[in-house]
Amino acid sequence: MRINIIFNKMRKILFITGLLLFFTCQDKTKQSNLNTDINPFFQEWDTPYKIPPFLYIKDEHYMPAFEKGMEENLKEIDEIVTNSTPPTFANTIEELERTGKLLSRVQRTFFNLAGSNTNPKLQELQRELSPILSAHYDKIVLNKGLFLRVEKLWESRKNLGLTSEQLKLLQDTRKQFVRSGALLNDQQKAQITTINSKISELTTTFGQNLLAETNGFELILSKNDLEGLSEDVIAAASESATQKMNQADTEEEKEKYKDKYVFTPHRTSMYPFLTESTRRDLREKLYNSYIMRGDNNNTTDNKNVAAQIAKLRAEKANLMGYKTHAHFILEERMLKTPEEVYNLLSQLWKPALKRAQLEVADMQKVVESEGHDFKIEAWDWWQYSEKVRKEKYDLDEAAIKPYLSLDNALQGVFNTTNKLWGISFTEIFDIDLYHPDARIWEVNDKDGSHLGIFIGDYFTRSNKRGGAWMSSFKGQSNLDTRERPIVVNVCNFPAPVGDAPSLLSFENLITLFHEFGHAMHGILTNVTYGSMAGTSGPRDFTEFPAQILEHWASEPEILKSFATHYETGKTIPNDLINKLLKASKFNQGFMNTEYLAASLLDMDWHTISADEDLKDTNEFEEQSMKKYGLIKEIAPRYRSTYFAHIFSGGYSSGYYSYVHSAVLDSDGFEAFKESGDVFDSNLAEKLREHVYEKGSTEEAMDLYVKFRGRKPIIEPLLKVRGLNDMTE
Repeated sequence: MRINIIFNKMRKILFITGLLLFFTCQDKTKQSNLNTDINPFFQEWDTPYKIPPFLYIKDEHYMPAFEKGMEENLKEIDEIVTNSTPPTFANTIEELERTGKLLSRVQRTFFNLAGSNTNPKLQELQRELSPILSAHYDKIVLNKGLFLRVEKLWESRKNLGLTSEQLKLLQDTRKQFVRSGALLNDQQKAQITTINSKISELTTTFGQNLLAETNGFELILSKNDLEGLSEDVIAAASESATQKMNQADTEEEKEKYKDKYVFTPHRTSMYPFLTESTRRDLREKLYNSYIMRGDNNNTTDNKNVAAQIAKLRAEKANLMGYKTHAHFILEERMLKTPEEVYNLLSQLWKPALKRAQLEVADMQKVVESEGHDFKIEAWDWWQYSEKVRKEKYDLDEAAIKPYLSLDNALQGVFNTTNKLWGISFTEIFDIDLYHPDARIWEVNDKDGSHLGIFIGDYFTRSNKRGGAWMSSFKGQSNLDTRERPIVVNVCNFPAPVGDAPSLLSFENLITLFHEFGHAMHGILTNVTYGSMAGTSGPRDFTEFPAQILEHWASEPEILKSFATHYETGKTIPNDLINKLLKASKFNQGFMNTEYLAASLLDMDWHTISADEDLKDTNEFEEQSMKKYGLIKEIAPRYRSTYFAHIFSGGYSSGYYSYVHSAVLDSDGFEAFKESGDVFDSNLAEKLREHVYEKGSTEEAMDLYVKFRGRKPIIEPLLKVRGLNDMTE
């Protein structure tokens, strides 16, 4: 079983963006002959590439499979513990790696679908399973006999003749036992188990509340409410209304959507409306529906849920001997203390806030030039920043989208990774997946050998959680056999409307390259032990392989290789690329400030004392943002009540990771720019060998230095974001 799943338990299971899981290559033409009378999880999967047999898996199959998987897992652990032979690396650590295969298979299938294609039954199962799985993993990591065998190996490690990878695995295994409470007394262990169970339940509740809140608001408009909106935005809203009308159960419900237009708090729906609509009252209404999610004093309110999670984490950290939850978490990151994180964030906060204030002033001038007397508010930002951009750079977002169809963008990222590493992608059309929107490709290395399987699930839908992420259905390992991966990217891009393809914004394109960077981290990984594969390393390093790939998306030669107009077939013109690049530093005050505000909010929540009373969430957030001087025109990218990254995902005390990884990716890409060739083969090979392939087999900073030749510096990031002139 993967050690990182065992020890990080539901935190990593529920935040499925970070797991790397791989498949054994099989005959892709073979069709499934599963027995429909037997639970598919209790049979060998004879599907192509051993992809989960989605058409055979029913909701009622999950719980029996979880129960049997946990039962088998504990038997396997008991066999290790009761082995009368003295502990060796082979009979303890490697055997631990082999445990829990059934449980791993069912939980990875379940949690992937619970995030991307959920239903009420799956949500009910999530709530039921969260405390059960938490308790199950506690039985393993708090097993005295198992820890004793690991501890004996650790004490004699110098005499075991281990490879560097094995020594790192032993170190990580022992550390994770200790960080799970192995050194605590029985009473403290019982407290940890109780806290883990409560946190697991609450994080599941938080995520499900957020999904309900996001789906619970609709801005239903008539034709005379569409002032300022472009044809494609109107068409998408009409399509949304039509879909809802077709799904309605009653005539009254159908009538509500007839000849109407629907906008929702999903970003792909909200941002175009905020950018284009001239109805300021409606912009305010839709924007507030977004920032008030989880803060409506109803049955899906998240204020108390968030505060309880933060307090329980603080209590657990104290039991473990740490001052705060942040101190506990950061011990395993590249930045080791809250002080280091706050220092990094402050280096960007001041110049970003200064830039944001200048951006407000620019927008206010436009408001006044139009003869209005209102002050810029948060819901005005998208519309008036777009007006400033058009004025300063003559760049219209609507002019870019026709060149960025989803198929074009995919070809662009495939071309990029082919030029970097020689890998190729072949789409497969005869494999059944979990949703009609999902697509699948075989990935081959430059020598033609099978590297893995890639699934893309790109369009927004109501039963998919928001955001974008990478996950996988099975793990990579070279322990017993060569197992290769199957990786999935899940996004929330606008679906095709009518005869037009899905058209992406440039921000969508960057997201696609980002998530594909995670996918490459999963597909290229090549380690002996599955628990060390791919994204198993520190959170503030695992974003680096994703974020550095973003840089290629805006390289002119890359854009021209795939960005062709979906109607005319013409290549994106040079003047549009030049405008895009000149405008790349535009609005960086806003983008950096909203991100940094969320990062600071995360750190503040997780540096509270366990002795403090339960926080009033809104008051705590207000005081936090006031302390840093956040301007009223900007809200944190995630307010507490919908901050899923930290309250239902794996980023608690770690949302800063994106900016630390940005230091790495900006500095790392600078090496390619300095070489004069963004496809420099020597650098590309170093990047693959020391970053994408290595997982957590070495210390993260050591891996970066082996690629770059030195430690990272912050100056390239300030330059990339146009903040270097704001530091005075």
